[in-house]
Amino acid sequence: MVAAAAGALSQGASAQQAPPPPPEPGLELLYRSVVKLGPATEVGKTALGERRFIPIIGGTFEGPEMKGEILPMGWDWQLDRSDGCTQIRADYFLKTDDGVVINVVNSGALCRPQAGEAPIPVRTSPVFVAPLGKYGWLSKGGYIGTLGFDPSVKEPAVVITIYKAN
Repeated sequence: MVAAAAGALSQGASAQQAPPPPPEPGLELLYRSVVKLGPATEVGKTALGERRFIPIIGGTFEGPEMKGEILPMGWDWQLDRSDGCTQIRADYFLKTDDGVVINVVNSGALCRPQAGEAPIPVRTSPVFVAPLGKYGWLSKGGYIGTLGFDPSVKEPAVVITIYKAN
C-alpha cells in the first residue's frame, strides 16, 4: 500500500513538472517583397515533367524588423507536373539595408483552378540561411509565404509576402 501511494505521488509530481504544451502557432508579418523576374528559359521535357528556370534579377523587401534589396543573382526552377500544378523552387539572396546578405530557398506549388473553381492561393515554405549575428534568428524559425502579383508593378515580377510562425 505504501508503494502504491508513493507511485501515485511520483506520478502526480511528474505531471506537475511536465512543461505545458506549446501554444498554437500564429503568423506575424516578416516582410513583403516585390521580386523582379527575367525572361524564362525553357529547359524542355524531362522524366518528371516540363522544366524551365526564371532568373531573379532584383527587387525590394520591407517588414517591421528588416528591409532591403533582392540581389540580382537568383533563380526560380520550375517543373510543370502532370496534375496541372507547377512546382516552384526559388533560390535567391536578400541584402538588408545594413549590409547583411541572407540566402532564401522558397518552395511551393502553383496550381491553376479547373473551370468554374475559385483561384487556389499559392503558399510557399521559405527557408533562410542567415549569418550569425543580428539576423541569425531567421535560420531558426518556421515561415509561410504567399505568392501573388501586383498589377501596379509594370515589369515582370511577383509579390511574395513572408510570415513568421510564432
